[in-house]
Amino acid sequence: MGCFTFFKLMMTLFNLLILLGGLTLVALGVWVSVDGASFLRLLGPFSQQGLQFVNVGFFCAAIGAVLLLLGLLGCCSAHKESRCLLLTFFCIILIIFTAEVAAGVVALAYSSFAEGILRAWATPALQEKYGSDPMVTKIWNNTMTQLDCCGFTNYTDFLGSQFESASGGSLPASCCWTNSTPCRPDEAQRSNVQGCFQQILEGLKEHANIVGGIAAGIAVLEITAMIVSIYLYCHLDNRLS
Repeated sequence: MGCFTFFKLMMTLFNLLILLGGLTLVALGVWVSVDGASFLRLLGPFSQQGLQFVNVGFFCAAIGAVLLLLGLLGCCSAHKESRCLLLTFFCIILIIFTAEVAAGVVALAYSSFAEGILRAWATPALQEKYGSDPMVTKIWNNTMTQLDCCGFTNYTDFLGSQFESASGGSLPASCCWTNSTPCRPDEAQRSNVQGCFQQILEGLKEHANIVGGIAAGIAVLEITAMIVSIYLYCHLDNRLS
């Protein structure tokens, strides 16, 4: 078996895996959209953690559709030995890889900047919508209950809020270690419950090895895909001559 044939086979097998992954995500997205209750029961204790922030079914289906198209493009480019398709596949993978690297660099180098952006979104939501908007209230209640946290930074996010005014000066029960109602600001200050952003950061640090391993694995696959596709692209003329 020649090198070109070997790389062509690698290209085909690699993109078949992408196709299978895309089909799996699309099927998962349809399942969540059609029968979300059974999906949440399967997750068990994780069913309430973070699922309220996104439409999981739509997200999975969208990512799966992108993977399907990418896998089809890779398979067609290898099968048809098309320089145009190979170059398109290489460019798409390169764009995705570059975006991931840029996001990682920004997250590492500008974590405080990212925190500022999130705070600019979260604090007004807590001040103006918590307690009056059912969706915002449910999201934050679930988050604070599951993570044992209070607000984005701490209990001060609720001081002067519409919720505090409507409740006669009380804060959410999660802001006090006793989880009592009413939870007064002085008791919240003594409890010193951490903000949800800090809890999320600590969770990420605890699982840094897993997150890093997954990111490294994805990066290796993407680099391999680019190497294989550019090899086929560069040696296609020799193959046809």
